[in-house]
Amino acid sequence: MWIANFCFLTSQSFFFLFPLFIIDHNGNQADIGILMAALPFSSILLRPWISEMIDRVGRRMSYIIGSAIMGILPFFYMLFQGNIDDIYLPLLIIRLVHGIGVALGFTASITYIVDITPSQRLNEGLGIFGVAALVGLAAGPSIAEPVIQNLGFDVFFMTAACFGLVSLTLGLFIAESYVSTGRPAGSISFFTILKRKKVFWGAVLSIFMGIGGGVQGAFVSPYGQHLGLPGVSFYFIAYSIAAVLVRVFGSKLTNRIGEEKIVPWAFTIMGCGFLVLVGVTNIPMLALAGLITGIGHGFLFPCLNTMMIRGEKAENRGKISGAFSGGMDSGMFLGSFIMGYIGEWFGYRPIFISTFMALILAMILFFTFARKAQSVQDEASPTTG
Repeated sequence: MWIANFCFLTSQSFFFLFPLFIIDHNGNQADIGILMAALPFSSILLRPWISEMIDRVGRRMSYIIGSAIMGILPFFYMLFQGNIDDIYLPLLIIRLVHGIGVALGFTASITYIVDITPSQRLNEGLGIFGVAALVGLAAGPSIAEPVIQNLGFDVFFMTAACFGLVSLTLGLFIAESYVSTGRPAGSISFFTILKRKKVFWGAVLSIFMGIGGGVQGAFVSPYGQHLGLPGVSFYFIAYSIAAVLVRVFGSKLTNRIGEEKIVPWAFTIMGCGFLVLVGVTNIPMLALAGLITGIGHGFLFPCLNTMMIRGEKAENRGKISGAFSGGMDSGMFLGSFIMGYIGEWFGYRPIFISTFMALILAMILFFTFARKAQSVQDEASPTTG
């Protein structure tokens, strides 16, 4: 699953440079925002059914379907030629379908790892598994950038498809981690689970983390191009290296002192990374921004996910993973869509200032509401396997 997930996320992260395709077809920042937001938008709309599906048909089959979409759909992008206005609607539809594949594969893989990891080492397990995603997030742009510059967008899309197809092939050999036997007595609906304070506030906080991810995926590459900086992939490489080091060396620390003590400061660190982007004038500063943001993300992702899902029954884990990833998708939608218009009206730098402010707001919300909800839920929840 580790290698399969690496290939899946590499295919996905190729599309961090998709804004360059939009610009190449005479699109503007608002177009970037809308078309990048379309992918998480479909994930948001279908999230309750995707989450139920993962608990009903299994993690493996859901992952295979998601990987199939990731392996096949990039070929359809090659059909689009001409001005962005002439291809807008069909391109938007393809982006929406692409989002279904991302949602299925991402949510299924997280749930799979939760199933096979001991509860007391859940943060550590999610952190180490997340290394595959982080390496993939660096590999995608690092491969995609020279491919676009030297071989063009058709080869870019074909290469992204190849990684998706490798993920699909590897997924066929993965053993199922959970087999549904109908609807167990302890299984409840997605929306019922979402009403729990612990899950609700975890999902709210994941929206803010998603805003950061949406801005990073949609606007860092065109911002680097706007500044005339070659090698924008250095941002993503630095980001991933920092997050990997945190996952490898910081997960045991988190298990020892508790996720609730890490989460608010992780939001703050991540926000500071976006603030550094405002003053970027060269590649080392761009890499520094990626490094700081990666440190925050490296702590935040597994901590927030663990807080939501630890101690939950196996038949409900897909839904809780869906609430977590659905919150991220919602944030990515907002981060792409709204920030696209901010960028069109005011320029790139206000995008990153607004993102910093959003992440600081998340820290405040954690101290005000989410930490109390987590404490109450921990006291009320029985130990489950």
